[in-house]
Amino acid sequence: MKFTSSLKENYAFRRLYAKGKSAASPCLAVYCRKNRTGGNRLGLTVGKKVGKAVVRNKVRRRIREIYRTNEGRIRSGYDIVVVARVRAVFTPYAKLEDSFLKLMDKLGLLRGEEEAS
Repeated sequence: MKFTSSLKENYAFRRLYAKGKSAASPCLAVYCRKNRTGGNRLGLTVGKKVGKAVVRNKVRRRIREIYRTNEGRIRSGYDIVVVARVRAVFTPYAKLEDSFLKLMDKLGLLRGEEEAS
């Protein structure tokens, strides 16, 4: 994640939940809001309902990797929080990635072909 920093502060997460745009699927929910920095900030939330620590960390790693591989396609200047739901544990990687990209497109965060170059 060369263009992205982490979102770690509790107030930043709460601000996104309250004032950001959101989109959801059965396995993920994504919240976003424009920020004043040039780059993106990514926050991940995986609750205890998802499973024990090993399972939560596996889901977190998968989502981080999905973001990293598609980072060039995502517009910059946004705070993004991805919330994993219980179904994310049982969803294959390809479907999780597809779901993530559909949510990003729904929020208008994917670049068009002319912007990508």
